[in-house]
Amino acid sequence: MKKFRKVLDGLTTSSPVNPGGSPVCGSAAGTPSAAPTPRDLEIQETLMSEHFQICKTVRHGFPYQPTALAFDPVQKILAIGSRSGGIRILGRPGVDCHSQHESGAAVLQMQFLINEGALVTACADDTLHLWSLRQRLPAILHSLKFNRERITFCHLPFQSKWLYVGTERGNTHIVNIESFILSGYVIMWNKAIELSTKTHPGPVVHLSDSPKDEGKLLIGFESGTIVMWDLRAKRADFRIYYDEAIHSVSWHHEGRQFMCSHSDGSLSMWNLRNTAKPFQVTFPHGKTQRDGRKESCKPILKVEYKTSRNSSEAFVIFSGGLSYDKAGRRPTLTIMHGKAITVLEMDYPIVDFMVLCETPYLNEVQEPYAVVVLLEKDFVVVDLTQSNFPIFENPYPMDVHESPVTCTAYFADCPPDIIPVLYSIGAKHKKTGYSHKEWPVSGGTWTVGSQTYPEIIITGHADGSIKFWDATAITLQMLYKLKTSKVFEKPKTGDMGRSADLVEEDPYAVQMISWCPQSRIFCVVGISAHVILYRFSKHDANTIITSLELRLQCEMEDVISPSDTENTPCFSDPSGHSPQPQPPSPRSNTPDSVRDSIPCLKVKDRMIRMPPGYQAELVVQLLWVDGEPPQQITCLDLNSAYGLLALGNCNGLAVVDYLQKTILLCMSTLELYGSADPFQRLTRSPRKNRQSTSDFCMRGLSNFYSDSKKRIRTSYQSLTELSDNQVSLDLERSKSPTSDHVNGHCTSPTSQPCPSGRARVPGGPEGPRLARRGPGRPPFRKAQSAACMEVSLPVSSLTEESRENSFSRSRSSSVSSIDRETKEAVTTLQFAESYGRKSDSLPTPCLWVGTSLGLVLIIPMSIPTDEQERQEDPVTVAPTGTVLMLKGSVLRFGFLDCGGALINSPYEVWRDQHAPDDPDRPRKRKLVNFSPSSSQEACGDGHLAVVCSERQAKVFFMPSQACLYVHNITESSFVLRADVVSVSNSVCLACFCANGHIMILSLPSLRPLLDVSYLPLTDMRIARTFCFTNGGQALYLCSPTEIQRITYSQEMCVNLQETLGELFTPIETPEAQNRGFLKGFFGGNAQTFDREELFGEASAGKASRSLAQHIPGQGGIEGMKAAAGGVVGDLARARIALDERGQRLGELEERTALMMTSAETFSKHAHELMLKCKDKKWYQF
Repeated sequence: MKKFRKVLDGLTTSSPVNPGGSPVCGSAAGTPSAAPTPRDLEIQETLMSEHFQICKTVRHGFPYQPTALAFDPVQKILAIGSRSGGIRILGRPGVDCHSQHESGAAVLQMQFLINEGALVTACADDTLHLWSLRQRLPAILHSLKFNRERITFCHLPFQSKWLYVGTERGNTHIVNIESFILSGYVIMWNKAIELSTKTHPGPVVHLSDSPKDEGKLLIGFESGTIVMWDLRAKRADFRIYYDEAIHSVSWHHEGRQFMCSHSDGSLSMWNLRNTAKPFQVTFPHGKTQRDGRKESCKPILKVEYKTSRNSSEAFVIFSGGLSYDKAGRRPTLTIMHGKAITVLEMDYPIVDFMVLCETPYLNEVQEPYAVVVLLEKDFVVVDLTQSNFPIFENPYPMDVHESPVTCTAYFADCPPDIIPVLYSIGAKHKKTGYSHKEWPVSGGTWTVGSQTYPEIIITGHADGSIKFWDATAITLQMLYKLKTSKVFEKPKTGDMGRSADLVEEDPYAVQMISWCPQSRIFCVVGISAHVILYRFSKHDANTIITSLELRLQCEMEDVISPSDTENTPCFSDPSGHSPQPQPPSPRSNTPDSVRDSIPCLKVKDRMIRMPPGYQAELVVQLLWVDGEPPQQITCLDLNSAYGLLALGNCNGLAVVDYLQKTILLCMSTLELYGSADPFQRLTRSPRKNRQSTSDFCMRGLSNFYSDSKKRIRTSYQSLTELSDNQVSLDLERSKSPTSDHVNGHCTSPTSQPCPSGRARVPGGPEGPRLARRGPGRPPFRKAQSAACMEVSLPVSSLTEESRENSFSRSRSSSVSSIDRETKEAVTTLQFAESYGRKSDSLPTPCLWVGTSLGLVLIIPMSIPTDEQERQEDPVTVAPTGTVLMLKGSVLRFGFLDCGGALINSPYEVWRDQHAPDDPDRPRKRKLVNFSPSSSQEACGDGHLAVVCSERQAKVFFMPSQACLYVHNITESSFVLRADVVSVSNSVCLACFCANGHIMILSLPSLRPLLDVSYLPLTDMRIARTFCFTNGGQALYLCSPTEIQRITYSQEMCVNLQETLGELFTPIETPEAQNRGFLKGFFGGNAQTFDREELFGEASAGKASRSLAQHIPGQGGIEGMKAAAGGVVGDLARARIALDERGQRLGELEERTALMMTSAETFSKHAHELMLKCKDKKWYQF
């Protein structure tokens, strides 16, 4: 067996493998002198390990599972906390910062130190954290971990350094913000209530100091008990016992009355002069029934009571309180102003809301001007200054998840004119009716950096929509939205049979996209096995969409029966399928058995008016065959210069000429090899039990669906739900991601052997048992034949390879692959100017095809060069049987010239086909061709081909096909995503592995430059959406609603601070209003007291050490001293110290200027007084 394996390796021109990526000299058989050695090339590689470093740059989108909200009314910045421990701080557009608690505990509550550049967070692990916002990246200064009590509520008075903390036991503790140490002053629950009370009042749900007297603290307990605690006297001024549970309390600014919201949907108003009973109780949404009783209402979870100068009537704003009898009503925010009641319906449940006011002082007229409403999946700001309460237009990209994101693409250094063009088209379709006032969250500062270039992010969604985003610098702004569903007729009920049952919610879901920015041609692959080609035009047009139908499907007679072989791979089918049209052959009386030669969706066949923007020109659909639904498209590539489109799936390959609207090639992968098949596969015997596979083929269209979709009505569970249980996550991790299309690449499942060591065969004796799914798994994941999860799983029983490690099920060039599988999927495609044969002397248009068995085929094409001939003469495609081999499924191709520079694919310069005709300037096709023979002085004609698979990367010299360099990327895992990218004026290969490692390899020598464990636990959502781009950047969907951008460039990491916005800007705190002599005389002025004297260690003593533990943070200089030293650490410490010193000097300078102004004023007045009194006698005074 070993000898036979060596023979095979020699036949496939794979020179002896050197795992370290060092040069391997070799040449193709029969042409020993055709290939240069690496020394002959003499390519000077400039990239070194020092050029690479991984760090996160910015996070876009809506914070996933938000839990808390806070606002600084002076700095005008806003913070949102999440269930996963994340904090998102927002200011003016461009000021957007994400930070994370290391514990990952949910954020329960947040409090800004108003105008101090600091934030206090309370987390579900009963820890308080103090964040410093005075640097561009927030950092924790102090933490305080409560050991014996659970935190339920926090309150920080304005301009106070003492934080009140309420607990689940009903006690109230006080924390010094500066030292983050507990005070000895504690308000115990048994002292707060009367001794005669027999029941516990419950957790503390509210804390606030009286606007009239800061020495009085109002404590609200969940049971309905309210206590006004006198901090000086250490006793209760009054106690209120109410029948209904309390959810929130809000003061009137004068401090004489307050309002409570209750669990029965009522609002109670209390006056401090008479606390025996409320002077007013209202049920805003509760109607009086015939028997005189109020109808039951839902709880009012929060209420805010705000006053305004322009109106004698106060604003009462609350959430909840609707009656129970109106089922199905959406969540509401109610605004009561006088007798007017406005109910605002929200799309999602309300998490929290805050009323934004002009003044930070609670004892002044509040002047509310907006309401910030945090929903479960949205963020809304309502304008209170207008009677119709319009909402503000949100400048942040909070609607990334408007429909679940199913795929992403990232393009850096785009043509500079593409962003303004897309924006101008998209601006015409923007919504109207927004408030005309300026966005109220306007804090921080941000300027566009000097080293910026156009960047575009494209997201595909479950509803078939495509969004183009301007991602220049660190911002994200939507440019243009395209709806692919408009190409198709709306499916009628029962019209689509099984396919309608399985994908009725998202039949148009976008699976992958391909875009040529230069020609502006755009291709979309849909979940229903269709491809739509769009052209861009600035003018509207009336056109008929051309539809092409492909019959690319295996025949049932070719499906291997379980009795053929015991080691049949999971869900495997052999290769003997014919993509040519066949007459219908119904197999049973089921409705699916008569479905033949029909697509899943029906394209509109009438004249359609298309607005400016992207306009559909061609739709390619795969057909049902013999009752079998089409299998999903796994890879796609288009080339605007050639006018060709190639697509592949689990059955084979098709090439379409979109200029002539014809199908050039449609054949199985095995037929492409001809006699050059390295495995010499033979057709298996037909199935004995011809059981229909339609039950699991079409279910590949639902491979992202989940059980929880019924609850939240969203598709693509693994893309939209963060919480998969560990069982399903382990199952996901055990697969190579071929079953789950990773950004348009059907990577093959070559990793985890079947747990029992036996192959899984659906329909066989073990079929039902092996098809069981763990809890939380998508219900149709077991049957993803259409998505090629089960395509070519080359697994024998339990080989030596699989015994050595669990991720080593690779399609290598060894003889074991012959026994494993006779069918393979097309996993990647790329058009390029290359050499289809070893004897070619000049490059020609070629299609490079990579398969799930690690094989590479090169298909040369003959394309007419004259424009007129190109429109009329046919393009010839001639598979030559040229085969290169790698371990694992092929993921990516790249091409370099002999100088090591990247060869870009040729393209057509964009021209508007619907523009008015200009006789002086006829519209002709203008092609830009990057020939690999333009810089070949050093080594003659030829170029380098970079091929990356799940396991290894190889560099071949063309046309001799000699393998120059080999590098085994991973043995214990597999590569999910690989891209050939440009960084620092050079080229490298970037890889993202299933174990979370990001690897960078030099080109062409494949030297490892970076290997970092970035994501220890790989989420399948990340696997499907991770993509690299030029300039050292990458992105992935870190949650169902957020896009995380990262950089692997050292230069960008160093300059990151300059690109981020400033969260804190020095602003003078507004002065409190002078309330006048009469109000002060009659007790209207707020009374102040010295909290330091009351809560300090001298008078209150020390708190128990076992109650809470102080943890120093890493944000200050003390934390940095304890961190890693070295030159970088010293520089960072010096920079922080310099910033703080500069800030102190700036404050000192301002104070000095104020003192000088005051002295000059005093001198002037004294001089005037001296002149006035100079000549007066003593008796004239």
